[in-house]
Amino acid sequence: MIVRSEASKYLMAHCMKTFRIKTHRLNQNYSEPHFFILNKGLNSGKPLNEPCPNCFVCITTNESEKDFMYWLCFGLWKSKSFHYYLKGSVIPFITIGDIKKHLRDSECIASKHPQLFHQSIHHLKLLEVNEEKLKLSLKMIDTAKKAIFYKLMNKTGTV
Repeated sequence: MIVRSEASKYLMAHCMKTFRIKTHRLNQNYSEPHFFILNKGLNSGKPLNEPCPNCFVCITTNESEKDFMYWLCFGLWKSKSFHYYLKGSVIPFITIGDIKKHLRDSECIASKHPQLFHQSIHHLKLLEVNEEKLKLSLKMIDTAKKAIFYKLMNKTGTV
């Protein structure tokens, strides 16, 4: 029989979120809140809303925990903290054990400072929205450049 200390019980109750990470199988459906984590390539650790062939699934008990874990994973991926765990020379990958350990350790740190974590996540979300706007602007500029040159070539009769 395992007897937990008071500190251990406190840590489990106040620090640890309940999540499971499993290898995603194609055509598998999940009823609980979940997201996917890329496990191969230099983008290993990137959280995804849609599955891909090389990913893990992170299953949580409720939507707030899913949101917490998704943005924790996003922040860790953006800061390239998963790179330390990459293995392999041709196609780098991260193991399920390494990702579980890193997420548990990081979750504990983030849970100790919830206000700071939520502020950071809010700023990350705003930056993501601005990045998408900038990408759209760049795409429109590229289209305008093509249109200007096409119009020039049409007037001179070379197209």
